[in-house]
Amino acid sequence: MNWPALSDFVWGEPLAAPAIWTRPGLVMTFNLECPGCVSRGIPFLKRLSSEFGGAVHLLAVHTSFGHRQLPREEVEPTLLKFARDFARLPFPVALDLDGNFAQAWQTEGTPHWLAFAPGGALLRSVYGSQENAQTRLQYLLEEWAGRGKAP
Repeated sequence: MNWPALSDFVWGEPLAAPAIWTRPGLVMTFNLECPGCVSRGIPFLKRLSSEFGGAVHLLAVHTSFGHRQLPREEVEPTLLKFARDFARLPFPVALDLDGNFAQAWQTEGTPHWLAFAPGGALLRSVYGSQENAQTRLQYLLEEWAGRGKAP
């Protein structure tokens, strides 16, 4: 399974691959140069964290897929400052410097959401940050939380 290495996590506690998860999770690929990611995707993931954080795993993966590929020393300091000081993200953030993570999961661009069941099965793959995408993800997390256990 394609998953960020421990050294790729730049903010928060590293999150193990979904194959060993005991609860569902949501991963968002994003890029700081993506207006929809910064203005809608990240705030939405923060809201999901406050509503469902204890019931689901959440992860943001900064990817170069569909964007400029920059060296780590140019991306990491800006990303860390964003996560720590500006957005104050309550979930881990990992780097996908070469875009391989996003490509392996067949994302369409940024933001792209990957919803995993416990044990690692990919349940949903949703592209975008507009209301329709957010509504579908919100309903999915409400379904997970309403069950009180894995889907």
